[in-house]
Amino acid sequence: MAKIILALLLMASPLMAAPMGHEATLRALMPEQGRLLNGVFPGGYTGEEDDITPAQVRDYERLLGKRVAWVMFSHNWFQGRAFPAQTAGWIRGQGATPYIRLMLRSNTLQERPDPLFTLQAIIDGDFDVDLAAWAQSAARFGTPIISEFGTEMNGEWFPWNARWNGRRKGGARFQAAYRHIIDIMRANGASNVIWVFHVNNLDGPTRAWNRFERYYPGDDYIDWLGISIYSAQSPNAEWTVDFTRSLPEVMRRFSRLAPEKPVIVAEFSTDVHNLQEPAAAWADAALTLMRSGRYPNLIGFNWWNETWPNGDDPADATDFRVASSPALIEVMRKHLASAQIQGRP
Repeated sequence: MAKIILALLLMASPLMAAPMGHEATLRALMPEQGRLLNGVFPGGYTGEEDDITPAQVRDYERLLGKRVAWVMFSHNWFQGRAFPAQTAGWIRGQGATPYIRLMLRSNTLQERPDPLFTLQAIIDGDFDVDLAAWAQSAARFGTPIISEFGTEMNGEWFPWNARWNGRRKGGARFQAAYRHIIDIMRANGASNVIWVFHVNNLDGPTRAWNRFERYYPGDDYIDWLGISIYSAQSPNAEWTVDFTRSLPEVMRRFSRLAPEKPVIVAEFSTDVHNLQEPAAAWADAALTLMRSGRYPNLIGFNWWNETWPNGDDPADATDFRVASSPALIEVMRKHLASAQIQGRP
């Protein structure tokens, strides 16, 4: 049924402005040899990851003295399924590339299955009409777009994790769902979209069926590999992550999974008020490692610059914003001032 619906959609689609070809898009977004792209999720206060503004991007760039190559945000389908043309447009207007996290979910509640957007429902074609319309709008947008489905799929906090989709069968279902989405995008002309396979640095839970390798849709579908590496996620968190140990481990696994694919640190951050892991020192170590040249496939990174409440006490709020820490500002400025960091591809 899904294939029949897709064929009808293609026959009925209006003529679209020709988007940039896929190979040309890949070339346009690659940094110069030996350089790293500087990206950002620029703000947000609600935890829904879609409440960003042009002013946040401008303030971030002015604060650190470097332009950004892309601006990341979530497209939550509980807010609407149409391509987010307005947000993508103002990002492009500021000279950056839109990086859209395609979040097929009914809400932001964590550690539970989604009542509507299950992997099987995606595979069965329940959302083909919406996906085709999204693809056609992305094609009309014309210029490069970075996108991903299934952010941090190896973390049980998101509903596309295998725990909520058949456990041992969940990885294969994720592969099939992501392939299905990309097939529809390609069939509807969205050659200007490049696709990221974005994993968490740690598999949670640590079960064989949940290793991120089991979710990989394949080299024919994925353009870039991405990693999330967070340390303290609140001012009171006792659990921290050593970036300099975490990145090498994920890169070893990536080198076996898809050795030719470019890699980005798609999200990295730590709470600026946490005393267990001082943010400036943590970011300094992270950026030093990424700039070391140790990983030729690494082409960029993305600071997650958000804050959100954790209860009624403002002192308990998570704060990843660079502007909240003079020491972190100094560290980020020092690294981003290097000609090695490229603000535009």
